[in-house]
Amino acid sequence: MRSPLQVSPEVSAALAAGGPVVALESAIISHGLPRPGNAAAARRFAAALRARGVTPATIALIDGVPKIGLTPDELERIAADESVVKVSSRDIGIAMARKATGGTTVAAASALAARAGIAVFATGGLGGVHRGAAQTFDESADLTVLSRTPVTVVSAGVKSILDIPATLERLETLSVAVVGYRTSRFPAFWLADSGCELDWRADTPEEVADIMVARRALGEQSALLVANPVPPAAQLDPAALAAALAAAEQRGIRGKGVSPFLLDRIREATGGISVGVNLEIVLGNIAVAGKIAQAFAERTGGSR
Repeated sequence: MRSPLQVSPEVSAALAAGGPVVALESAIISHGLPRPGNAAAARRFAAALRARGVTPATIALIDGVPKIGLTPDELERIAADESVVKVSSRDIGIAMARKATGGTTVAAASALAARAGIAVFATGGLGGVHRGAAQTFDESADLTVLSRTPVTVVSAGVKSILDIPATLERLETLSVAVVGYRTSRFPAFWLADSGCELDWRADTPEEVADIMVARRALGEQSALLVANPVPPAAQLDPAALAAALAAAEQRGIRGKGVSPFLLDRIREATGGISVGVNLEIVLGNIAVAGKIAQAFAERTGGSR
């Protein structure tokens, strides 16, 4: 059966030549960053990779077609059209059948990237196990998708508002390998250190690429998570996070309502600074992902 994926000529050429390619999600553009700055941010993400000689592959659904690499007009549509939906891995087939236009989450983008043969994916932070999940069973699809998706994901850990110890336990159970990038502590997105120790670290892109090559030789089908912390000088004030968590507890907010409440409170408490920090976190992860993709391409010719 013919693949339903539509890979852009730029990305196709890079993959065929064995060059470095980094996949990017698009839900951060459609739903994660405020308009109208989200379009400029998306262009900045792609430009940061091209400046390093790496091909960006922003992933989205356009009128039901899974696109690997977007044209400028498609990128603008994802950023500006308020009817764009958020597409997770479970939604891809439905969105295709309904000819929907959607921004892809980590789960959807990583799954589509792997199908396209892209080895490295950069994002901001993963989803994970939510606080109170023992009662709500609220857990991101990112975790289970990465358990069956052979891709290297560079992220700043998971959001500080999640249950990070529980998330790490789930990643271990799901056989998702976690490596700290120049750190032995798992980062917490806005915070450089979640307080959780990691078993493994890598101090160079080449070390990560060597791990990728070894995992490929073994035929590993799960993801490799490279946890890249925000620089301590750029992290948010931990007091703002603590205050937001206390406010949620005081108001009795539970389940799916916790994350949006905390994000809004943190945005208010920091005077919008958290949005700028989000952007810098993503750019930092993109830079690391680009270096890893280059090192991996040097070793393998870019093949997955």
